[in-house]
Amino acid sequence: MPLPTRAEARQLLEQHVQDEYQRYHARMVATAMEGYARHYGEDPDLWYLTGYLHDIDFEEYPEEHPGLSLAWFREWGYPEELIHAVEAHAYGYNSFKTLPQTRLASALLACDEICGIFFAYQKVNPVPYGEMKVKSIKNRLKEKAFAAKIDRATIYLGCEHLGVSIDDHVANLIRFFNGFE
Repeated sequence: MPLPTRAEARQLLEQHVQDEYQRYHARMVATAMEGYARHYGEDPDLWYLTGYLHDIDFEEYPEEHPGLSLAWFREWGYPEELIHAVEAHAYGYNSFKTLPQTRLASALLACDEICGIFFAYQKVNPVPYGEMKVKSIKNRLKEKAFAAKIDRATIYLGCEHLGVSIDDHVANLIRFFNGFE
């Protein structure tokens, strides 16, 4: 099944997502996912595009998210592995109950919400992502009032399914985000 090019995916995202933070979040999750693809020897384009497009319907249809994007992806002939990952990343949201069954889906679940922690941390501690410390991010994860809307349970669930400790996950992301702006 065909994947869009990165340029085509950018056009799709820009068509459906106007909010600058959501566009930034898409790039951030895509960077994390591409890093994990390279770490595991997987397809970097598939993983990048899964991360990049995972919230494509969220801004326009938050109450249905990710239901409409799943339908779009099927209509556009995207790989089932991408579709499953996007569905599983919504575990517990809008009554979605699909647990991750693949490494790709597990990585998306582990990476999505934690990118919000990294972003919020940088807003209060303006250091480059690649220079952040594992202990600092973990401390912020423990503070329920910090970036309070971030669902920490899904981060830990994703790590569990991915088979990576939270310490290693944060360290991996710091490495993957080196140079990210």
